[in-house]
Parts: sequence; structure tokens; C-alpha cells
Amino acid sequence: MFLPTTRDEMHKLGWDQADVILISGDTYIDNSFIGISVIGHFLMSRGFRVGVIAQPDIESPADITRLGEPRLFWGVSGGSVDSMVANYTALLKKRRSDDMTPGGVNNRRPDRAVIIYTNLIRRFFKNTKPIVLGGIEASLRRSVHYDYWTDKLRKSILLDAKADYLVYGMGEKSALQIAENLRDQRSLESIRGLCYLTKTPPVDYLELPSWSAVNESKDTFTEMFHKFYHQNDPITAKGIYQWFGDRCVVQNPPQPWLTEKELDEVHSLPYERTLHPYYGASSSVRALDTLRFSITTHRGCYGECNFCAIAVHQGRTVISRSQESVVAEATAFTRDKEFKGIISDVGGPTANMYGFECSKKMAHGSCAKKQCLAPTQCKKLEPNHSPQISLLRKLRTLPGIRKVFVASGLRYDLIQNDTTHGDTYMQELTRHHVSGQLKVAPEHVSPKLLKLMGKPPMEAVYSFRDRFLEISKEAGKQQFLTYYFIAAHPGCTEEDMHELKKAAGLKLNLHPEQVQVFTPTPSTYSTLMYYTEKNPFTGEDLFVEKSLTKKEQQKAILTDKGGSTKPTHRRPAGEVCDTQL
Repeated sequence: MFLPTTRDEMHKLGWDQADVILISGDTYIDNSFIGISVIGHFLMSRGFRVGVIAQPDIESPADITRLGEPRLFWGVSGGSVDSMVANYTALLKKRRSDDMTPGGVNNRRPDRAVIIYTNLIRRFFKNTKPIVLGGIEASLRRSVHYDYWTDKLRKSILLDAKADYLVYGMGEKSALQIAENLRDQRSLESIRGLCYLTKTPPVDYLELPSWSAVNESKDTFTEMFHKFYHQNDPITAKGIYQWFGDRCVVQNPPQPWLTEKELDEVHSLPYERTLHPYYGASSSVRALDTLRFSITTHRGCYGECNFCAIAVHQGRTVISRSQESVVAEATAFTRDKEFKGIISDVGGPTANMYGFECSKKMAHGSCAKKQCLAPTQCKKLEPNHSPQISLLRKLRTLPGIRKVFVASGLRYDLIQNDTTHGDTYMQELTRHHVSGQLKVAPEHVSPKLLKLMGKPPMEAVYSFRDRFLEISKEAGKQQFLTYYFIAAHPGCTEEDMHELKKAAGLKLNLHPEQVQVFTPTPSTYSTLMYYTEKNPFTGEDLFVEKSLTKKEQQKAILTDKGGSTKPTHRRPAGEVCDTQL
């Protein structure tokens, strides 16, 4: 069922008032990939009444007042993507299209949506119920963070938005406990996964360097980020707090990961898998092309690429659904009149992390001083692709299923390191689950840059490529790899891009087209490098390209089919940019 979006829908359910109203920067697609849909259905399954207002008009009271005032709290999200990332390219040009807006025109999501929506609520509802921020925009901006779009540090979004609370990470349990505590008139301040403001922080919490201290020293900001980053594992994390003048933002330790049973329950909720009719025809929302009949098999990622925010938002621990749950969801697809027999994707943040984890991490939490895969795979992690092999075989033999694709990213090094099942997985994947092209993301070829990014060496890509093409040929299929690369990552020079272009031509036999300029998104190590112009793990100075023109030139070196391959002058680190952000 859809969550109600109008008074008429509420009245048909016999409601006079919603307990919780959720606001989102995305349109309302009722699907397990959409945060407000998951939170709303999860709360509904526990007896709470939840309404949704998607992409409200910020110039009028019509949308924000449509459902009245909630009995317990407002939940505010910028949507599935940080609103500044959704609205601007890495070169700070306004994006014209938005896959999460009906009609595809980017005209419904405001910049800094979480702040704007909170202010909108307060404009039309004086002294209202608590406003709780959530979603990735709030989660990644919960502490002091570097903001690329203003080129400066910003305070916690809890302060900037003037909200009451903030939920970080995957928020089902926190949202439920907030609703229960407000219903029962209990304090919220002990809820895990919650941030709040106070003048008296808990005595046993870890203090981060203050707002004034991190503004005075980039080294202090680096120290702060290390402490912040390592308080994201529910087994090992401490509560933390950070002063902003005479008040501090307190971050309670994270919620425990959902169990397999709990994750199965989240994905068994009664989603409609399509756009709510109030917001238009489903065919007008491009995101539905892939989301509607795709399946999430797990959460979390221990790949920890330094430019990726998944570790801070979903976590470094992979939690998988049961095979029975995934098969049940696929079977439900076959009863949908719009289903054509094709499952667009079976995966997660990294597709081939399904079904296995480090036993030590599951018992004792993530390691503080080393990563699972970088610079090399930890011996405690034992890759085992047999659960995914079994799952894919079950899915593709279901009645009514014609094709099952794996479109999520892969860690090719994990496949090669699985000496028992890795090649069988390659066989299954290549022969049955590729739509003609398989996406891989080496990002670069330079060992220096791969280390800064937290990516595996290129030798892993070359051997993966060779085996993929070999199996494709044996199967009589003409299939290709599509490679994704990043330009202007911290540490990357024009010489590095020329090295990449040369390797792409000589070793990969391709002219790259899937190239993006690095975007410094909040709360990642690569963004820390961009702001401080230092390697945060060694303290060494880094060259960081901050000129928009020269960032574009770095990309052009790789994508320009007829351009010169001669390097131009590299700006030394610290020299003033000719184009300021």
C-alpha cells in the first residue's frame, strides 16, 4: 500500500491526524530503495500513522500544510542524494535533469533541502512538534564538514537547520524508538543513532575538537575527522560531542546492525514499487527504469574507497538478507502486471559482498587501524562467493523470470582472492548475468593514486578483464567491460591523466568515455585530502587541483579523441588558483 499523501487518503484510512509526517527532496516512489518509503512502512508496521509530503513547494503553504501537523514528529530528508550533489556537477554547473523528479526536469529540489524544508515547517507551524533530520544529507553533515559548494567548513547541519534531532545511518530502529518515546512521553537522549544539542554533554563521551579549533587549523580538522570516522561501528564506537560556542552537538553511538531476520522484514513490507499517483505517471520518473524491479541483497561495504560515503552512512560491515527473502521478492515481481520477466539488478553497494563477512569483525567490530581490502586484503576476511552463486541460480530458474542482471559494482580483487569459488562465480556472472556490458571501476592506473583512493592495483583489473573475455568467448557471447575513471582526485596531476590515457589505449584497448571529475562530498577521506591538501594517513603534502578549468582539462586529456597528449604546466601545491570556487 501507498503511504497517504493527501487528507482524502488519510480519511479513507480512518485517520484524523498522522503520527509522523515525512518530507523528502525526492518524489514519492514507494520502493525499498527509497528511504522515506522504508521508514514510513516500518513505522506503519508497528502501528504508527505515517504520511508523506514529497518535494513540497517552498514558496507556498499549500504542500507543507496539506496533511496538517503530526501528533509526534516531522521527519525531514533531502532525498536519496545530498541535494547539492543532486543539483550541481563537479564543475559547479547546475544540473538540468533529476532522475527522482517527475518529468525529469531539475526544478523541485532546493539547494540544502534539509535546511529549507525545516525552515518551511517552522514558517507555517509555530511551536510545532519535534523536527528530526534523516537521510544521507543529514547523516554525512552531522558533524563539522568541508562543504565544496562554499569552499569552507560548515557547522553540523543540526545547527544550520535549527532542527531538534538528527538520525544518522540507516534509521529504522532510531525512528521507531523516537516514535515510541514521544508517544510514551519519554526522553529521546539515550537513543542510539541520534544526535542532539545540549549544554551538558555526557561525561563518558569522547570530545571532538571544537568548531573554533578546527577552523584555526587544518591539522586539527584532520584529527577531528579521524576520531569521527572511527565512531561508526556499533560494537566499538563511543559517543562523541563537539562544541559550537556554548552548546555542543552530541552523537550517540550507532544503532546495532539489523539482523538477517530484521533486514528480511524491512524488504517484506508492502511496497507498491512505483510512483504514487498523486505525483504523476510512473513513466515520467526515470529512476523507476532500474529501481522498480531491482533487488537489494545486503547493506554495508568494507571496500572503503576513500571517495565513498557508504562506510560513514551504511557502515563497514555487510549484513545480508536470507536467500528465501530475496527469492520471495523476485517471486512477487512475477505477480506485477508491469513486470516483463527481467530483474534489472541483484546487488548492493558492492554486488559480490553478499553472504560473507569477517567473523572477527562480526564479534568484535571493525578494526581501527586497518581496512579489510586496502592496501591488500586482510587474511581474516575469507571471500566466499558460493552464497551468491546459489542465489543467482535460484533466481534465474524461477517461473516467470527471463533474465537476472547484476548491475551493481564489483570488487574484482575479491573474486580473484576467492580461490575456491571465485572462478565459478565468474563463470556464472559472465554466462548468465551480464547485459552485454559489465561495469567495473578501476578509477585510475597510477599506484600512487590508487593508494590514495583505497582501490586495488590495476593488475587485478587486467586479470579480471582477461578471464571475463575468455569466458565470454567460450560462451559465444560478444560482451564488453565498461570502465569508470576519476579525474582531478586529490594527488592527481595532468601527468597522471596522460599516464591513464596511455594505459587505457595500450593495455585496455579503449578510449575512455565514463570519466567523472572528483566531487568532494561531505565526510569522506578524499574530501579531507581536498580541503587540507595533505595525505591524512601520512601527513605528506598533496597536490590538489582546485581550478575548475584545469579539472576540466584533466578530464579532457582522457576523453578528447583528437587532442594533444602533451602535459601542460602543473600548478604547484599552495599556488593560488586562477579560478576560485
